[in-house]
Amino acid sequence: MGKKIRVAVVFGGQSSEHEVSRFSAESVIRNINTDKYDVAMIGITKDGRWLPYDGPVGLIGTGEWQALAESNVKHKHALLTAGTAIAEVGKDDKKIDVVFPVLHGCNGEDGTIQGLLELAGIPYVGCGVLSSSLGMDKAYAKIIFEKEGLPQGKYLVYNRKEIEKNFEKICDDVNRVLAYPCFVKPSNAGSSVGVSKVRSAGELRAALGLAAKYDRRILIEEFIDGREIECAVLGNDNPIASTVGEVIPCNEFYDYEAKYLKGDSSQIIIPADLPAEVIERIREYAVRAFKALDCSGLARVDFFVRNDNYDVFINEINTMPGFTKISMYSKLWAASGLSYEKLVDRLIELALERFEENKREIDYI
Repeated sequence: MGKKIRVAVVFGGQSSEHEVSRFSAESVIRNINTDKYDVAMIGITKDGRWLPYDGPVGLIGTGEWQALAESNVKHKHALLTAGTAIAEVGKDDKKIDVVFPVLHGCNGEDGTIQGLLELAGIPYVGCGVLSSSLGMDKAYAKIIFEKEGLPQGKYLVYNRKEIEKNFEKICDDVNRVLAYPCFVKPSNAGSSVGVSKVRSAGELRAALGLAAKYDRRILIEEFIDGREIECAVLGNDNPIASTVGEVIPCNEFYDYEAKYLKGDSSQIIIPADLPAEVIERIREYAVRAFKALDCSGLARVDFFVRNDNYDVFINEINTMPGFTKISMYSKLWAASGLSYEKLVDRLIELALERFEENKREIDYI
């Protein structure tokens, strides 16, 4: 067998989804094909330090990895060397062939890490800078989806200063355009962090204040009385869609608590109990959304299906969805015939393919 491909799995990060990232990364590392890949683990602490880690994989999810990494690293750092690789200084300086950035939320899924890796000339798993940033910013993604002709609910967008200065106008806008109940959420955040269901005008100010803690731009969205449906997409220029799954949250909606703290209480049904025509429409919309944002590698696209007539509305796209074995993305592909281990392998292959496709010839004057 030839030389192994060296994969750096990067986890943690400076976002509200730091803990989710650790669990996703632990699952990836446990299920990567070690006959084909040599794995380097790099954790990013909440204060932004990049630490090489070579301890037990089981300590990543618990958070105990950090203390062990700090005790070993001393004055060594995980370095990003432009045009070369991520090197684990003080260990072996082996070249990294590809990075798997298992990072969710801001400073990880929003194009920032992707831009860093682009500058360094290192292949990486997942969407590029533009698609990552667009996918993370729900307000801008909605503009692209509208241009693509994808159906979506009505929405309003405001920034923090508008909330402080024009709260009464916002109340009038909500009454005129959306009505109650409605949803308030940060434009740039994930895992339903900072999201509130607002049932009356009296709840609006507190919901806007909560969302504003996580982003300077805030979305207010129409409430759609429907089922929450998700579809996984895989590929580069010719992506394919999985079957679709339904989330039945244990809480009133699929918030952070329902996803991660009471995950066993929420119900996931794969495939979703929907007419075949509706399932195919969702799969088509998912691929169109993926292409519209020029995504690559992977994404999970979330939808609402109205209860009374099966109308489909796109909600949002996640360019680095939760990636544990029990996460919807991996479960959808398992139900579609692609195992978790094969999925990880395919994503690394797609990363290397995309890197070659993106190479440009530069003429220096």
